[in-house]
Amino acid sequence: MILVFGSINVDLVARVATIPGPGKTVLAPSYERHFGGKGANQAVAAARLAAPGRVAMAARVGDDGFGRESIDNLVANGVGTDLVGAGAAPTGCAFITVDAHAENAITVASGANLEPSADDVPEALLTAGTTLVLQMEVPFAQSLALARRVRQSGGRVIWNCAPVPDGFPAADAAALLAASDVLIVNEHEAADIAAILGKPGGEIAGLIAGTATRCIVTAGAEGAFAYTPEGETFHVPAPRIEPVDTTGAGDTFVGAIAAALDEGLDLQQALDLGCRAAALSCLAPGAQAGMPFRSALG
Repeated sequence: MILVFGSINVDLVARVATIPGPGKTVLAPSYERHFGGKGANQAVAAARLAAPGRVAMAARVGDDGFGRESIDNLVANGVGTDLVGAGAAPTGCAFITVDAHAENAITVASGANLEPSADDVPEALLTAGTTLVLQMEVPFAQSLALARRVRQSGGRVIWNCAPVPDGFPAADAAALLAASDVLIVNEHEAADIAAILGKPGGEIAGLIAGTATRCIVTAGAEGAFAYTPEGETFHVPAPRIEPVDTTGAGDTFVGAIAAALDEGLDLQQALDLGCRAAALSCLAPGAQAGMPFRSALG
């Protein structure tokens, strides 16, 4: 079973010629509304690639239209929602601008995403067959508490350390590594975590030395790299595409890694599935719209 503990947002997307800097205003002809949140995105990606009924989500939404529609969307995509509760705050919302080169800038209003609790997940769901997927858009202390419970049950923890919080304490970064079986970051996030922990130059071997954590670093068009504490390194290139919108590509990758490892594939096979799925996701606008089904990946 894949359990995603994380954020649910509604994304409001405006397409512009250039992303505005501080003090700048640009006009967009219209806007689009999409379902998002890193947690929900990763749950949908995993559900489209995993066996039916293998993915569930624990989260909070507001008692509002956005929240009800977000739950309906998860159900429509095969994600279990019994652990998605109503919070006191409104449903989270993300404001996204996408430029002519398909690059994006994102501002997130967390709302109910600040309210999930590790206690929302009953002990009976945590077994050796549980794969827990975490991000950094809900309270870190709750994610860490749940990760430790899953590890104690013999389950697997995949932690996408994105975004790396400003002022993230070294003690928390070390605790995150210790509680993770697989850490997934992009190149910038890897460098940030290495700097927080005092590791020179973002060097991955030093980052995971002395842990049981395997680290996957995504590198955009260059694909993804994986590193093990034993010193092994894997690289899988990304398929060449002309992207329409890169929003959600990283979340698609994480969901694919979760589905692959839950299925019993090895690390290199998981990287291959993740890179191919992430590339396909860039061919449609919105975080979830282009996320592929397993039939599209062979």
